[in-house]
Amino acid sequence: MTGDLSARQLNKDIAVPLYHQLKEHLRSYISRCSDGDLIPTELELCRHFEVSRPTVRQAVTELVSEGLLQRNKRQGTFVTKGKIHRDFLLTFERFDYEMQAAGRRPATHIRSVETDSANDRVAAALGIGSGALVYEIKRVRFLDDTPLVAVTNYLPADLLPDLLQHKDELQALHHMLEHVYGYRLHRARRKIEAVAASESRAWVLDVQVGAPLQYIETQVYLESGRCIEFARAWYRGDMSSFSIELDRNHLDTHLR
Repeated sequence: MTGDLSARQLNKDIAVPLYHQLKEHLRSYISRCSDGDLIPTELELCRHFEVSRPTVRQAVTELVSEGLLQRNKRQGTFVTKGKIHRDFLLTFERFDYEMQAAGRRPATHIRSVETDSANDRVAAALGIGSGALVYEIKRVRFLDDTPLVAVTNYLPADLLPDLLQHKDELQALHHMLEHVYGYRLHRARRKIEAVAASESRAWVLDVQVGAPLQYIETQVYLESGRCIEFARAWYRGDMSSFSIELDRNHLDTHLR
């Protein structure tokens, strides 16, 4: 057992649940740790505190939900700086810039880039005919070597000739649209909901099947009104939080 946890014990003679006592001991321990420090394994905690694995798992799971711990199936459970905050008022801020400003190490891995015929859902989102040619780009974005979000982007092929020649630019997609193709991204529309991780999403994001994800759909428009991008993103719920700012003018418009 590590650090001041070795001196701590649970009191089984009081009404406070054991998992809650353990959770508070771990919270105090975490406050003295550095970001990225591994905590003792579930088995080590079970042995030291003489409790069952479900008791330990409940305490750890709640701390993961609070953003104080992060699980990695291959490496263990470690201390994290907390949830990544993204301000949706900064609609087109580049991911790398935001994360670097927050003191994190971002990376984007491109899983695939393909051309395909738009299905009805994608076609409706992009405002094109069903079956029209689109580019489908699948990416995973990482923070400090941990997957944060899986993103699938759909772009109308007629607006982006020779896109496949610019694969190296796709890590920063919006930057490429503006600086390679000269498009000015004018506005975006987003929809946010909570979903449970499917088996495939869980594998990509290194979470348990059924773990909470924040699912976000985004449509990005040019000044002409043409939709140039439809994006579907699955953020890890244990690592992400979002805010949306409304000003008085926005409220007045919608209250009339």
